[in-house]
Amino acid sequence: MLARLKNLNSIQFTVILSIYYVCVFNIPLFQIIKQGVDKQADVNMAFIASMPLFLFFALSFLFSLFSVKYLAKPFFIILTLMSSSVFFAAFQYGVVFDYGMIENTFQTNQSEATTYLNWASVVNFVVTGIIPSLFIYKANIQYKPITKELLHKALFMLSMLAGIVVIAMFYYQNYVAFGRNNDIMKRYIIPTYFIGSTVKYLKINYLQEPLAYKQIGLDAKNTTDKAKPNLVILVVGETARAANYAYYGYDRPTNAHTKEQGIVVFKDTHSCGTATAVSLPCMFSRMDRDNYNSRRERAQDSAIDVLNHAGIQLEWLDNDSGCKGVCQNIESITIDHNSDPKLCNGEYCYDQVLLNELGKRLKTIKDEDTLLVLHIIGSHGPTYYLRYPEKYRQFVPDCQRSDIQNCSHEELVNTYDNTILYTDFILSQVVNKLKATSAQFDTAMLYISDHGESLGEKGMYLHGTPYSFAPDEQTKVPFLGWFSSGFAEQNHLNLACLAKEANKGGFSHDNLFDSLLGLMNVRSEVYRPKSDIFASCRK
Repeated sequence: MLARLKNLNSIQFTVILSIYYVCVFNIPLFQIIKQGVDKQADVNMAFIASMPLFLFFALSFLFSLFSVKYLAKPFFIILTLMSSSVFFAAFQYGVVFDYGMIENTFQTNQSEATTYLNWASVVNFVVTGIIPSLFIYKANIQYKPITKELLHKALFMLSMLAGIVVIAMFYYQNYVAFGRNNDIMKRYIIPTYFIGSTVKYLKINYLQEPLAYKQIGLDAKNTTDKAKPNLVILVVGETARAANYAYYGYDRPTNAHTKEQGIVVFKDTHSCGTATAVSLPCMFSRMDRDNYNSRRERAQDSAIDVLNHAGIQLEWLDNDSGCKGVCQNIESITIDHNSDPKLCNGEYCYDQVLLNELGKRLKTIKDEDTLLVLHIIGSHGPTYYLRYPEKYRQFVPDCQRSDIQNCSHEELVNTYDNTILYTDFILSQVVNKLKATSAQFDTAMLYISDHGESLGEKGMYLHGTPYSFAPDEQTKVPFLGWFSSGFAEQNHLNLACLAKEANKGGFSHDNLFDSLLGLMNVRSEVYRPKSDIFASCRK
């Protein structure tokens, strides 16, 4: 086969490459097109048949710009290897590589990245990435003298444009209507969409001059006047969806550990994003989801900083992928994956390791109003089975592998439910530790997840789908609270009122900023009482 690659001119090379990208890497795109066709009552099959031809013309035109001597081989080898990985994620999990997913990818640490390695991903990378790259490397591309080469290339590109124009003449209205009804379609075009998203990310984060940092809430004051200080623990979950919580109507006992502890359940809560890199900083930001901008977020104080201005004692304990800059101005600790041989294996730790760290902190913290944040690894996929010890493997058979698309739906759901049950155990232990400090503090706990997760519904797995298209499984998250009687009494919080308000639903990450300030009795010009979920139930 390599012999056939001898004596290729640049146009033949471009055509072969374009056909490969259309027929292989854009299979996920054509799956989306098929879904759109299935939803239409009247389908012009000639228009549908023109789509791969249109894509071929467009890619051939674009690829011609880079099919030049000395550039073609290294450029297309790198592009093909990148496209292979994007294709696998899109084909197997339905992942879209928009700006948010590119941001999440750049912020992924080594331990997290290795969880996506499995036989399926490796075989795909070899077959669709490395082998074609080897053909590109071995191809004997013969270039004409520069004048003739430019002339032939110009004629080829004009012919590709002519093909696009002809299709547009016949089916322009069809493309407009179909594209409007299936807007997500453009996000699956490989390689143009993920390259555009990557360029946008690099431009914003590395090429633009950083914004001047803005401090907010410098007027923040702790207005509490009671003798016993407050101790609030905020547990930030990872990849937990409300749909699999018994508290939200799920028919399995996934909240067996906390069900007798008087948990307040905030119904119908939505995340700020569908990936940690967006949701985590967004939920602590003064900006709401509708006007959230990651560049501006990095250049201004968060709720944590405003609490710090008010003199609240703060610490962040992390067993996940870091605080994404939220904890940069306070004391923080990221769990060493070699710190506990019983709970860690060098790559990850069970969340119980945070309970050990919490126990140490509770013995040493000062008698001051305190907020401790526990960032758990929770239900982080695709290696859900690595998130809970054998003792908490209650739902079986489970999916003991990372290529989750090759497990049955029952196995996958069982594995995920085990992570939820284990997280519920962690929360119950946090409550127990808080109860043990009742002589020293008035205590409370909040738990909220950063985003949800798809488990094969509508062909989607994992998370990171653009928010406008994301299913409820990725955007509806659990939001729970526990409050000691002393905390409720001394902070004038009517728990009966709160339970009633919580049951009404309609909450989101946008509420967290003001609710944290309100719960810690902090007042500032940046505090908005209407967004504080506790305000209406406090005297």
